[in-house]
Amino acid sequence: MEKIKIPTATAKRLPLYYRYLIILNESGKEKVSSTELSEAVQVDSASIRRDFSYFGALGKRGYGYDVKSLLSFFKKILNQDTLTNVALVGVGNLGHALLNYNFKRSNNIRISCAFDINEAITGKILSGVPVYSMKELKQQLSDQQISIAILTVPAETAQATTDEMIESGIRGIMNFTPIRLSAPTGVRIQNVDLATELQTLIYFLDSDKDSSKNI
Repeated sequence: MEKIKIPTATAKRLPLYYRYLIILNESGKEKVSSTELSEAVQVDSASIRRDFSYFGALGKRGYGYDVKSLLSFFKKILNQDTLTNVALVGVGNLGHALLNYNFKRSNNIRISCAFDINEAITGKILSGVPVYSMKELKQQLSDQQISIAILTVPAETAQATTDEMIESGIRGIMNFTPIRLSAPTGVRIQNVDLATELQTLIYFLDSDKDSSKNI
């Protein structure tokens, strides 16, 4: 299928639509409107229609969207038929949680190997995933042809570890460290800062509280 260039915000919403369509299909629902999707995924219906418009005529006015057809379409767009192996670099508390989770609700993503300096866990299999020493990082990433990694190492080693991963062929990094990493063109980094997200949530809650006081 030809790649379609879409805005980043739209790309981030596609997995939300896909997961809800799976639920609808499993429940036997045959069609869905943008309004119903909006209520379920908490995205306004105008944005949903705009997102879908990038891919052509996916629905019919007055009918809505055919669930099976839409599910099949997004399955191809999101490459759900292709398994992507991901490396986990850093198996501390967060790393252990990610290993236990291991994208069990996804059919096309799997943590297939992990790396750490802790000799108590290296050479073992945790939650079905082999844990290698950091000394084996370059060799294993190259041998297993892995291009995506989740980074959960301490902040002070984040950049050096990133440089090493990139040298080994990593082209996409989900960064759970508080450090903003430097990377060459062609390497994409997705920053996931749980503390910042929580602080943002607290800010909006406090703002809502202040607003209610002024009414």
